[in-house]
Amino acid sequence: MTARAPERVRVPGRAPVRLGRVSAVWRPRSVAALVLGGAVLVLAMAVNIGRGEFPISIGEVLAVLAGGGDPSQQFIVLELRLPRSLTGALVGAALGASGAILQAVARNPLASPDIIGITAGAGAAAVSMIVLGGSVGALGGLASAVGLPIAALLGGLLTAALIYGLAWRKGIQGFRLVLVGIGINAILFATINWLLVAAQVYEAARAQVWLNGSLNARGWEHVVPVGIALIVLVPAAFVLAHLLGGLQFGDDTARGLGIRVDGARTALLAAAVALAAVATASAGPIAFVALVAPQIAQRLVGSPRPPIGVSLVLGAALTVTADLVARTAFGGTELPVGIVTAVLGAPYLLYLLARHRREARA
Repeated sequence: MTARAPERVRVPGRAPVRLGRVSAVWRPRSVAALVLGGAVLVLAMAVNIGRGEFPISIGEVLAVLAGGGDPSQQFIVLELRLPRSLTGALVGAALGASGAILQAVARNPLASPDIIGITAGAGAAAVSMIVLGGSVGALGGLASAVGLPIAALLGGLLTAALIYGLAWRKGIQGFRLVLVGIGINAILFATINWLLVAAQVYEAARAQVWLNGSLNARGWEHVVPVGIALIVLVPAAFVLAHLLGGLQFGDDTARGLGIRVDGARTALLAAAVALAAVATASAGPIAFVALVAPQIAQRLVGSPRPPIGVSLVLGAALTVTADLVARTAFGGTELPVGIVTAVLGAPYLLYLLARHRREARA
């Protein structure tokens, strides 16, 4: 007798989309959120690039970006204004993706780089270099441009390693990770304040500007490093993203599904920390983008955890929009973008804390 081929069992739910050996699930809300976030990002960048002493309309900006426009418009858009907006978009994208990964791994909406101390670690390292290594400013623009980002990157990575080591107890629990991070964050902020008090006036002012998170005077030399980092880290994050679904059910269930829990969590945390550290090294600590963007993305998509792709796009759109507000909303006074994001994000943090308190009482 010829053996019968096993019948395919149809599981209720969305039908998968197959491209060869690769399959995915069609999610219309995710696609709509990506399109909406991308449209907001393009519009915000066009308006931001067009505003200035020499105003350029949105249509003319888009024409220059498409290869048209006259030489003066091309110089203003491509050389003077585009690098700033592009840096903001890339930094916001890195923060959004980092926050989405951290919140999903910790299963806690408060787990973002600026809450658990990663950006504070980068800030403390950069301020230490400004204050204690004052010769950086005397060495010229190259040393400052290269030294500060490297110091911030190393500070963020070392802080993340310290938090991970202190939170490790035969594994990592999200609640413990957040609590340890908040404690380290407080210590680092105290260190930063002490450095600012001990610094000379010029060094303290320079450090304070950096600590507020700013996109001022950003050029192509700032775009390239963060762009390369995103090209490497974002695909790695998407490759690891399939592990997040299993980690949502707890360690025992994830192990039952065949996931190496500790290795998967370590790899995901490493990708998130690297993204946050690179973003902070490029533009300083821009607050609350990594906290708010994933939560907005999760509500738009209706998913059980923050989606990385939508969080990435919304983080970019939020940062560029905040930079537009910082540049234009106060007349001739230009604020650091980090101040605007802090004003927008702080009320949301209070809302999250109040909601968790109500849920704990229920």
